[in-house]
Amino acid sequence: MNSRRDVFQAIADPTRRAIILLLAAGSMTPNALAEHFNSSRQAVSKHLQILSECEIVTQEQQGREIHYHLNTVKMKEIEKWLEQFKKLLAKRFDQLDDVLRNLKNTKR
Repeated sequence: MNSRRDVFQAIADPTRRAIILLLAAGSMTPNALAEHFNSSRQAVSKHLQILSECEIVTQEQQGREIHYHLNTVKMKEIEKWLEQFKKLLAKRFDQLDDVLRNLKNTKR
C-alpha cells in the first residue's frame, strides 16, 4: 500500500492522536474506539481510514469484527525523524546559550 497522506498531517488531529494512544494499549474494534469519543462510529472509522492510509494502524479481521493495531514500525520511523529534529533544535539552543554567555561576559 502506497501512503498518499502525510503522516504528520494525520497525527496533527487530536482525535487521531487519542486513537493512537488507545491503540498503544492494545488492539480495538471501531465500536470500542468510538465509545471513547463524543462522535459516531462512522466518524471514528474515517479517522481510522486516514491512519490506515498512512500505515500508522493496521487492520486484522477476527471473525465478523475488524481489530485495529498500532503499527509500531511506522511509529518508530516517525520517532526517528522527530529525534533528528530534536537534535537540531538542541544544537541551536546550545549555540544560543554560547552567544548569551559571551554577551554576559563582555558586559562585565
